[in-house]
Amino acid sequence: MTQALIPAVPLSLGNLDAYIQAAQRFPMLSEAEELRLARRFHDEGDVDAARQLVLSHLRLVISIARGYLGYGLPHADLIQEGNIGLMKAVKRFDPERGVRLVSFAIHWIKAEIHEFIVRNWRLVKVATTKAQRKLFFNLKSMKSGYEGVETLSQGQALEVAHRLGVKPDDVVEMETRLSGRELALERQADDADDVFAPIDYLADSRYEPTQIIEGKVRARLQDEGLKSALESLDARSRRIIEARWLNEGEAATLHELAAEFGVSAERIRQIEAKALQKMKAVLVV
Repeated sequence: MTQALIPAVPLSLGNLDAYIQAAQRFPMLSEAEELRLARRFHDEGDVDAARQLVLSHLRLVISIARGYLGYGLPHADLIQEGNIGLMKAVKRFDPERGVRLVSFAIHWIKAEIHEFIVRNWRLVKVATTKAQRKLFFNLKSMKSGYEGVETLSQGQALEVAHRLGVKPDDVVEMETRLSGRELALERQADDADDVFAPIDYLADSRYEPTQIIEGKVRARLQDEGLKSALESLDARSRRIIEARWLNEGEAATLHELAAEFGVSAERIRQIEAKALQKMKAVLVV
């Protein structure tokens, strides 16, 4: 029975690493087990069945959330929001549609994480350094001490900077950011079909012609440089480097190459180190 396979949720996880380890211990469900649990929840409202479906997909949320770490938001918060999306997916999942829950849940998990990032994006971009965070949380209250002032004068900015121990330029920049009007990048739900949002006009620089050409030239130069570096090596050294570093499959081990050339693994390591040093000299030139 699947229920016996799903352990109870840990009462105290302590930290994020402990949570991830606990989530990884929940077993994956087979298609038959998933279908049976989904039907129990969909048809009978069995909350325990829904719990088992959620627990078995926690590792999916962790994996997806990891892909959004570049936005500067805590991994734990991203996982938490993704878990909300997972629960929404389980609630809306129709077992008779003929698709696995994982395929259906990915959309809901990402949608919840995206909404969380959008809600917090301005805060993340406004306060990134220690000085900026200090200003972000103090400037508004300090500015209110100057009655009737909408924009700080140079003298007032200097005074605020001195009191907070930051640069005057940082004060001016933060004031400009905080007083800026927020602009929605995406279309709102009540917008007409013929209304375009700013995001519709944003270009992806990766596909700009100059960037494409420069990328191709850069790749060609890198290929030519690697080819020249390899040609500077003797046959044995080149074979070792290719097997250890340029193999499309699994890299050869020192012991495998030692058996191939009839020398010790330590000797192969020495040849490899010397070859890499020689290649580096060629590439630098």
